[in-house]
Parts: sequence; structure tokens; C-alpha cells
Amino acid sequence: MTHSLAVLVSGTGRHLENLADLALDEQADFDAEVSVVLSNRTGVAALDRAARFGLRAEVLEGAEGESVESYGRRVFDVVRDAGADTVVLAGFLKKLWIPADFAGRVINIHPSLLPAFGGKGYFGMNVHRAVLERGCQVSGCTVHLVDEVYDNGPILLQRWCAVEPEDSAEDLAARVFQEELLALPEALRRFWRR
Repeated sequence: MTHSLAVLVSGTGRHLENLADLALDEQADFDAEVSVVLSNRTGVAALDRAARFGLRAEVLEGAEGESVESYGRRVFDVVRDAGADTVVLAGFLKKLWIPADFAGRVINIHPSLLPAFGGKGYFGMNVHRAVLERGCQVSGCTVHLVDEVYDNGPILLQRWCAVEPEDSAEDLAARVFQEELLALPEALRRFWRR
């Protein structure tokens, strides 16, 4: 059974590209297709990547004073219209309300070993700087189900890597991202086999 993904993005779209590549690769054991790409921002590289793959892409910016629930309803109207059965937050930097029919079907990739370095404000380089400031010797990524609290839902998969003494935040981010590229598709495979 081919799984239909809605991929929500806010930035570069490197995870989107990885998932789209895997979906096209018959040797990848990744029985999925990207049905829709949603961004909360205009002009981001992820939209260009979606266009290169010929993927349906939409921008849904939050309206002034719009509630989290109202925004979430608009997002999931598009997700349902696209026929997606799984939603992937791939660098999506906006709080998302999840309706009952998608509870347990929204997955996030986070650039730390949760529960460490998670929650509001812990995204992108903020995470890697915090890991280095704390003096951690390992870091990594977590794929988890999304609930109403930032970076809180049940963990599906974690991958780790060493923190090297000379690492900058950019060095560490690059190493963690290589683990993310493996973790997200593997977590999705496991999730679909449950």
C-alpha cells in the first residue's frame, strides 16, 4: 500500500527532497508519495524543491490574530483534500493544532535527542549551540509523534553521533543532519508497519 504524505515545511526543504527522492527510488523500500507540500512562509527554498519534483505545493500563512486551532483547521482541510494519510513536519516552525482524525498520524523530526533540548525556541542552530554550551559528548535527532506540546509526543526513533571537541554549531548541525536523513524515512517505515 502506497502511503500518501503531506510534508509541512518552513525553510530549505532538504527533508522534503530526501523523502521525494526515496519515493521515486524503487530500490529504497519506501512505499510513499508526497501528495502535498505546505509551507507557512512564502519564498522559501522548500517551495522551489517541490516545484522541481512537480509536487503540489501551497502556502498557508497565519492570518493576523488567527488562533492555532483555526490555522490547524485550514492546514488539515488541505491535507484531507490531498488524500494524505500521514503528515510529516520537516522543519515546520509553527505551532500546529491536530484534529482528532489525525491524532497519532503527525510525525516530527527534531535535531536533538529528546527530551533534551526540546520545546519552544529549540530549533535549528539554537539546538546545536545549546548542546555545545552544555558540553554534551553526543547529540543526534529524534523522530516522534506530535501532540499538543512542543517536542513531547511518543518517540519513534532516535539516532546519535559524537560531538567532537572542535565542533562549531554548524559542524554539529551537519553531522546531526546526516543522521536525520536516515532517521526520518526509517521511522516512517516502522510507523507504517505497526
